[in-house]
Amino acid sequence: MTPPFVSGALAERIERAEANLTRVPVRVMLAERPHSEAFVEEIAGGVAVYVAPYSPLNKLIGLGFAGLPHDEQLAGVEQKFQQRGAALQVEVCTLVDGACFEYLSRRGYVLHGHENVLGRALTDGDPLPAQRNPAIEVRPALPEELPSWIEADVTASLCPDEQGALPDLPAREPLLETMQLFARAPDFQRYIARIDGELAGVAELRLDDGIAQLCGAATLPHFRRRGVQTQLLQQRLADAREAGAELAVMTAQPGSKSQENALRVGFSLLYCRANLVRSPR
Repeated sequence: MTPPFVSGALAERIERAEANLTRVPVRVMLAERPHSEAFVEEIAGGVAVYVAPYSPLNKLIGLGFAGLPHDEQLAGVEQKFQQRGAALQVEVCTLVDGACFEYLSRRGYVLHGHENVLGRALTDGDPLPAQRNPAIEVRPALPEELPSWIEADVTASLCPDEQGALPDLPAREPLLETMQLFARAPDFQRYIARIDGELAGVAELRLDDGIAQLCGAATLPHFRRRGVQTQLLQQRLADAREAGAELAVMTAQPGSKSQENALRVGFSLLYCRANLVRSPR
């Protein structure tokens, strides 16, 4: 299988889908709590979002494809984060013009890490892996299972796999609030995996302009190394292609078990995102 070639146009399309994904839970919060400090602001082709103190959703993503932002515009976003006592993290595709990184560096942003964006074609001529483990049941989550789905995601996310680069972990309460927002957000298909009737793992699928975003995947620690993530990947790939998606994408920490599992079912590295952070002053 030939890996998809990532042009600047395709990278922009993927980053736009990621920005759309980031907007969704924030808009849920604003609809429920219009007087909260949360906000969504469009800026130079990207989107800046703030949810709550220490929320993992607080970020600016999608910058660099529509030119550099005006100083006053970015300064306004920086001021909003500063007023809330929050660091501003900017996630930048490494395929954008290098001037974007130089610009952010001059404004005091420092490199904090990277994440890999992986992709897999979903064309009819590209057969999906057919291997299934009958010991693992994977199916859409029922509405009444959402509390268990949220708890499993939070618990698993706070116990990261030791393989590869380790992510910075949020505190439990901000992460729990984030996953509750995602659970109430529209346009997501949520999945659960069970082994011998016990909840073993969870995942999400979101479709955006022909792109299938495979997100929210987590396996409870005592069920790891048993193929749960592979089964969740395969089910979502099949459902995404049936829904008409052309490309499946996911993010993973460099060298992680998640990346290893994705490579086994046909994903390849598309590009990296650099995470740059400006501390509140």
